[in-house]
Amino acid sequence: MIGYVTLGTHNLAENAKFYDAIAAEMGVGRMMDEDTFIAWGKPGGAAGVALTEPFDKQPATVGNGVMVALEAKDRTQVDRIYRIAMTNGGSDEGAPGERGPGFYAAYFRDPDGNKLNAFVMEQQ
Repeated sequence: MIGYVTLGTHNLAENAKFYDAIAAEMGVGRMMDEDTFIAWGKPGGAAGVALTEPFDKQPATVGNGVMVALEAKDRTQVDRIYRIAMTNGGSDEGAPGERGPGFYAAYFRDPDGNKLNAFVMEQQ
C-alpha cells in the first residue's frame, strides 16, 4: 500500500549521503533524483524512502512519534545498517538488539533528526 515515505531535510545534498549508504547496503539506489527531492528504492519493489526540502520553504521539522522502519533481511544486516548510519552522521536511539520475541532492531536518527530503525521479524 505505501509507495514511499518522505522526510524533510535542511541540506539535501549533504544528507543524501546518509541515505545513499544505507540504500546501497539494502541493494537499492536512487529511483528519483531532482533538485529538491531524492527517493531511494526500486520501482515496483518495496516501499522507498525520500528526502525533500519542504515545498513551503519553512524549516524541516521532525514529527514526534514518527519513525521509518527499514526491513532488513537478517540480524547481520540490521547490525550493518546501524553501523552505516552511525558512520554517516546518524545518532544512536538504541543499539541493535532483541526487542521482543522474534523482533530484532536498531534505532537511529538521520543527520536532520528523523527517526528510523532497521529491523527483522523472525519466525517463532
